[in-house]
This record gives sequence, C-alpha cells and structure tokens, in this order.
Amino acid sequence: MTKEEYKLYIDDVIRRVEFARVRFNDKHIVKIVAISKYSTCQEIKALYEIGQRAFGENKAQDLRVKSSELDELPLEWHFVGNLQKNKINNLLDINPSLFQALDSLELAHEIQKKLHVRDVKLEALLQINSAKEESKHGVMPEDAVQIYNQIKKECPNITLRGVMSIGAHTDDKKIIKKSFDTTYGIYKELEDADICSMGMSGDFELAIECGSNMIRLGSIMFNK
Repeated sequence: MTKEEYKLYIDDVIRRVEFARVRFNDKHIVKIVAISKYSTCQEIKALYEIGQRAFGENKAQDLRVKSSELDELPLEWHFVGNLQKNKINNLLDINPSLFQALDSLELAHEIQKKLHVRDVKLEALLQINSAKEESKHGVMPEDAVQIYNQIKKECPNITLRGVMSIGAHTDDKKIIKKSFDTTYGIYKELEDADICSMGMSGDFELAIECGSNMIRLGSIMFNK
C-alpha cells in the first residue's frame, strides 16, 4: 500500500469516527490512540507521517524499545496493559503520557509508593470491569466511584483523568452497549474526570455513540 492509499484508508476510519461522534453529540471530541503492540517502528512511523500522534503498548519492555527507537518523533505514549507490581519501576522509567489500566486500589497504593520516592506524578485511568467478566481486569462497577475517590485521596502522586473499560466479550450488541453505558454512567459521576476510554477496532463506533471520548484502535489503524 502506498502512502497515498494508506492515507485514504485512514481517512475512511476517521470518517467512521466522525459519523459516530456526531450521532452522540456534534460538539463531542474523540481522540484515537493507535495500539501498536503488533506493529513495527516502521509501521508506527508511517502512521505518524499521515498525522497520528498517540500510540499505545501493552508490555513495558515493548514500550521502552519503541519509544526509545522513535525518540526523535513527538509521540504521545500510552500504556494499556495489565501492570504487574514488579514491573512498576520499569513503567515509571519510561514515563508514559497516560497509564490506562489502573485496575485496583492495591496497585494504586504500590504505584504511589514508587512515585513518592521519585517525587514524580503519573496520569492514569481507572479500569472498570463493566461486564463483570472473569477474564478481564478492573474494579467492579458498583465499587468504581468509591475506589476512584479513594485513590484521589490516598495516592496524591497519581493524577486520575477518568476511566477505561473493554466492551463485553460477545457478539450481542445489546450486551456490549450495556457494558459501555455502565462505564459512561460511572464516568459522569466522577468529579473532574475528562477521559472515558472505551472502544477498540471491532466496537469503536458503538463505544463513541455511548459517550467514549478516547478509543484504542489496533489492527484497523495498521490495516491488519
């Protein structure tokens, strides 16, 4: 695919985002984070050259390698993967723009300890297991507001920006929509929250129509 063909392809993805955005609210703004975990630095650079700036990885080591190799580009890096406690320092060394998968109060306390020692801050989203699926990480919806406010109070070095969730793992759009509606409802309850990150390559239009203002697109952005 030539650069021109690739740009036309991405323009079509953006058009789909625009249509969904307007269906929710014509003043709604949606940010695309390109999830590059299965993509090379060359592919990231190709997407950068046609306008994409925010990228996401789900492994700290991959994020370190790619962000280092592409250091000359003004990229915004997001970490979207499950973070093990013994990898916290690895992530903080990289200093991502946003940690999207803060999935428990316990993890927040561990991150806070490391941040306090370094005297730095980390912007994060609270991950919500909105469909209550055993295979997914995140806090339960009924506990989310309380845990969010507790982290704000007890972890001053973590700057919470809002919430993140993954849509229900099913082909039933009504169930997926319900999981998105649950997350968006929690988001609206949170004081000062400005990011509701929902939607991936297979369900981003529905997520936007449910109020998402940040979508995490992997395969569709890299034409895979």
